[in-house]
Amino acid sequence: MKKSFAILAAALLVAFAAPAFAANPFMDVPMNHWAYDAVSQLASKGVISGYPDGSFKGGQPATRYEMASIVARALAKVDLDKASKQDVEMLKKLVVEFKDELDALGVKVDKLDSRVAVLEKDLGGWSLSGELRFDAKFANEDSTKYGFDGKNEFSLNRYRIWIKKRINETTNFTARLGMKHDSQGYDSTKWDYYYVTTKLPYDITMTVGLQNIDWEDERGLYVDNDAFVGDWDLKGFRFQRSFGMVDFDSFVAHQDDDTASVDEYFMYGARLDFNFNEQFRLGLMGVWRSYDYAEGSRTASTDVDNTYGADMEFKFTPSVSLKGAYYKQNLWKKTTVTLANDSPVAYKAILDVKQDLLKFTSLWLEYAKIDDSFVMTGDRESSAYSNYGAEILANRGAKTGNGDTTVFFARAEQKWNDKWSTFQRYLTADVSVTNADDTKNYTFGVAYQLNPAVRFELLYDKIDYGTFTGTTPPTRFPLRGRQPGSVPDPRGVLSLSKLPCEGGKGFRPFLLLLFCPLTPGRAAAGTLGTPKDLLGTSPLPYQPPPSRPPSPAGTPRRNDTPRTGPTFRQAP
Repeated sequence: MKKSFAILAAALLVAFAAPAFAANPFMDVPMNHWAYDAVSQLASKGVISGYPDGSFKGGQPATRYEMASIVARALAKVDLDKASKQDVEMLKKLVVEFKDELDALGVKVDKLDSRVAVLEKDLGGWSLSGELRFDAKFANEDSTKYGFDGKNEFSLNRYRIWIKKRINETTNFTARLGMKHDSQGYDSTKWDYYYVTTKLPYDITMTVGLQNIDWEDERGLYVDNDAFVGDWDLKGFRFQRSFGMVDFDSFVAHQDDDTASVDEYFMYGARLDFNFNEQFRLGLMGVWRSYDYAEGSRTASTDVDNTYGADMEFKFTPSVSLKGAYYKQNLWKKTTVTLANDSPVAYKAILDVKQDLLKFTSLWLEYAKIDDSFVMTGDRESSAYSNYGAEILANRGAKTGNGDTTVFFARAEQKWNDKWSTFQRYLTADVSVTNADDTKNYTFGVAYQLNPAVRFELLYDKIDYGTFTGTTPPTRFPLRGRQPGSVPDPRGVLSLSKLPCEGGKGFRPFLLLLFCPLTPGRAAAGTLGTPKDLLGTSPLPYQPPPSRPPSPAGTPRRNDTPRTGPTFRQAP
């Protein structure tokens, strides 16, 4: 076996290492050296490959130079499905043995070490990670604006367990076990997501199962919470493919209603992203619904039939970009319902400036306009900008009115060093109806990163809905999630949270402590969530999520789940 391996080394030398061949050959590796057995064992298991027929031929000893070439190739071509823990340990030992020769070949040993680390992480295919968040909430008066009853509340905000299986090089399975709040206030465990991602012929990636699709989030069109259109939890099929400068994405799903089957429907979506160059991207999208039952039997009086949109990003520099999105909807309504506008539009323009440019702070400036009857579709608890539990856009106008909402939103974050950061947030929503005031929201916070797993945060939040000139608030077009009460008021939250870190061997706690004194008419507020990259895997092959500004001090976007399909190239 040892002799039969030697000629392969020479063949590989010609194929992979000839350009760097030194004038003085390396000394031969003795024929009784353990490396021959190591490589032969890996080859016999199919972990590394020889000639096309899988054999090793010849009877000459290999030089250390040749052996190093084989080690480098083995790590690049290793078959994870056939590798065991012992096989990976053997590869690590070979890297250490031939480190100098690998350096001479121009092979960076640190890259090989990283490759071995990836092999170890994926070994066996199973991965387990999770999130646990416990909230301690305090406010200065009774209300439900921040999602809890009374002035104070200690509660389990969420727990999530991600289970992932690498089936083979082209197929992954992902599931998430989470917590469900029922109408009686009790918690139970449920499957949030379960899906398989695989490669089809013609370089098509398919994701099938219960999954989340959020086109705005994938393209960095919002921070904090939430999308104008998107962030759907869907049971169905998603297909993605890249055609050079054009990326295609589509899905077909069926939404089941647990309480009223007459509201069940098919949902179709498609979008094209044109990546003209590294600076400019333009996207076009459409979403359609087809109900299973006649219109007269539906329980809802109004709903969204179709949504069409366009979005773009132009990068002036790597640190400054202009983004925007425009949507138009076609609404369905029962004959007894009157809508001032059954084709509402919404749009937003964003200036995103990284701290690299301004040095002392990052800056996100956003201007948006939303027609009164525009529906923010999706499956999350709150509509856009509602970062800490309260419904920011609660004062949007009446169905029968002709008003719209103009939003100005600003967010800044200052990273002073690896430990300390501060952040601020300001929003004003100008509601053009006669019986509702404008909404104002302020947030100030400071965060201290004790270590990669422990974080302390001090946060102050205030929301002011103003007052109504009438006896009751305006009738609001349906927002997703809970609806505010009759008279909005300032509220706040404090959170003590544990966040997840990626790990196949269990949980590493991510601890956050928030504390702030309360003053009359205001409240302390805080929440923490999961940076997506700590969880994130599912694309095949894996690609990091598109670059986007971080939320202040790690605050989550509403959709803090990994993408269920590959993240296509974005204009940087």
